[in-house]
Amino acid sequence: MPGRFGLAVGGGIRDPQRWKDTVDPATGEPLATVASATPEEVDAAVVTARAAAPQWAERSPGERGAVLRRLGALVRRDADVLARLETRDTGKPLAQGRADIAAAARYFEFYGSVVEGFLGDSIPLGPGSLAVVERVPHGVTGHVVPWNYPAQITARSVGAALAVGNAAVVKPADEAPLVALAYARLAREAGIPDGVLNVLPGGAEAGSALVAHRDVDHVSFTGSVATGRVVAAACADRGRPALLELGGKSAHLVLEGADLGRAVPVIARALLLHAGQTCTAGTRVVVHESLHADLVAALAPFFTAATVGPGLGDPTVGPVVSAMQAERVRGFIDRAEREGAVVAAQTPMTDTGGGYFVPPVLFDQVAQTAELFLQEVFGPVLAVTSVSSDTEAIDAAHNSDYGLTAAVWCTDVDRALRTARSLDVGQSYVNGYAPGGGVELPFGGTRDSGYGREKGVEALREYSRTRTLFIDIASH
Repeated sequence: MPGRFGLAVGGGIRDPQRWKDTVDPATGEPLATVASATPEEVDAAVVTARAAAPQWAERSPGERGAVLRRLGALVRRDADVLARLETRDTGKPLAQGRADIAAAARYFEFYGSVVEGFLGDSIPLGPGSLAVVERVPHGVTGHVVPWNYPAQITARSVGAALAVGNAAVVKPADEAPLVALAYARLAREAGIPDGVLNVLPGGAEAGSALVAHRDVDHVSFTGSVATGRVVAAACADRGRPALLELGGKSAHLVLEGADLGRAVPVIARALLLHAGQTCTAGTRVVVHESLHADLVAALAPFFTAATVGPGLGDPTVGPVVSAMQAERVRGFIDRAEREGAVVAAQTPMTDTGGGYFVPPVLFDQVAQTAELFLQEVFGPVLAVTSVSSDTEAIDAAHNSDYGLTAAVWCTDVDRALRTARSLDVGQSYVNGYAPGGGVELPFGGTRDSGYGREKGVEALREYSRTRTLFIDIASH
């Protein structure tokens, strides 16, 4: 692995004004020296993207799509290297890193294909006129990418933005920028013109410069609620649209008569995925009282049998991303015990050296007023709460400021579907759960989970705007 990673701008690599060392979460030791962009460097990247955008937009959807599909093929070609970069950068187990890279390739392939069928519309107004509605790119899109799923989130937002003809400036988190920088190199090999994809790692200063830039026409942001509100305000100040994917406190509603043999493994895997650092982790289980004891007993072995260790060793659970994040999660665990939650199971902790490891914890009897029930932890902590009816389960699910995803478990499908449709969330599953869902499924939330939709064909609408052409037809 090269020791230094510069700024990927205009098809080349530029040395920055300043460097920053990233840290391997599995060891706490330096991993790489990476550029940390200044506002001036962000401005230069936006100017570069602005110059490249018109020519890229003029290409046909078929031409842009072919290039994106080539990029997807190159990601698959380099999948092993990219997966290891993702694992070293974020700490996640290698199997999860490989799955993320496979999903990333699929995003580029999907958007490279579906854009060819992304059609406009016509409006019937009678024989004297013709109205046509076409979809056109915004121009320059800014993408602020978090540290938990950089490989996937970069691919899903950039893939859609480039497919409809935008030029992109990407600001990956300075904790985990390596795969996004690798995409910039592969994009040039795939034939994406210089300046169409620019990647500048950096911290809050770079992010603020990007989202407030006068020549950025659309911003996508994935991160915290507090920062998302700042991003929304910055975009509103200059009258530009924003897509916000913020936090989540997703609930599993295990109704009376649910099949625990089907539900429990899915609930456990979703929570343990990437040490719970997933906005759709499914961190609350709201279970009918008749199934409460059996559910906790069935969940416990997934926690006691889990392994914790460096991601390259492919354990069940790797480290969290930083020392600060580890302390944050431990604080939630300590406060939950003080508030009366009961530890039903916990993963044994072995000597893992100097990394940022937090053993997973299963909490039972979590009150609906407790911090653990209400707030996003972003760590491997699951809260179980019992209720006595479907109505109470729905009310409990809504007892949160978030509205990202949820799952309903019940063998009575009519009852499950009624419940799922009553939930104020962006994605609602029945007898299954996939954190974030597939490439084809629109993804986003309600309330404090943000607005706008990534993924699926819906993302092509987000990264484009309508233009109406009206033609008056002269009579004979």
